[in-house]
Amino acid sequence: MLKNLDPVLSADLLWVLAAMGHGDDLALVDANHPAQTIASATTSGRLIRLPGLTMQRAARAILSVLPIDDFEPAPLRRMEVVGDAAAIPDVQRAVQSEIDKALGRPTPLARLERFAFYDQARRAFAVVQVGDPRPYGCFLLRKGVIAGEPG
Repeated sequence: MLKNLDPVLSADLLWVLAAMGHGDDLALVDANHPAQTIASATTSGRLIRLPGLTMQRAARAILSVLPIDDFEPAPLRRMEVVGDAAAIPDVQRAVQSEIDKALGRPTPLARLERFAFYDQARRAFAVVQVGDPRPYGCFLLRKGVIAGEPG
């Protein structure tokens, strides 16, 4: 355990988040997602599993340390519901709430068609799979920067 660090943030997950660069995507996906297949095509080739967690809980932990890219018009994306692109399932509403809290302002998730989501997830840095079984709990989070002075 470390002070002031969410215990959900495992050593492997922290490595992935720290190793990502500005503009890299993290695919945060539900238990139904073909995560191992997608992860093998990512930059890191890593699949981080967080079994037993809800998507909302995992998102809260990740967003506590991951800066979000503010140079992009759509740094946060979600998989849209097949056949009903305007639908927003409960799992997506829950993650949207965590995003808005973490960023301190409403920051709507852009939507991606299912296969477009898979394509973009393959180009991500890594995949984090949560044990949440609710469908359409699939998100892409683009890493931003933390600017400051050296030393």
